[in-house]
Amino acid sequence: MTDYVSVDQAKKMRGGINIKTTVKRLGEKRTVTLKSGEPKDVCDHILADDSGEIKLTLWGDDISKVKEGDVVEIINGYTKEFRGEISISSGKYGEMKVNPVD
Repeated sequence: MTDYVSVDQAKKMRGGINIKTTVKRLGEKRTVTLKSGEPKDVCDHILADDSGEIKLTLWGDDISKVKEGDVVEIINGYTKEFRGEISISSGKYGEMKVNPVD
């Protein structure tokens, strides 16, 4: 069985984060230019639980997989601070499930 942390706990961690929470609000998709020069779509949705809110950063095809009100489970995720705000992502070594069946 997976041990999940709250949003507030996740904000204090860097990696190895397991969280299961609800998408409170969808962000606007935008296109950024990577260091390689390649354009890539990115979006920050808001996840929330009783302890607070955190940005969920999604890239490319993952953006359209999530809808407002969905339950998102991230296994082995990580947080990153950018412009003073903490966001969570499944990254390269983690996994994200939308509306997982227990």
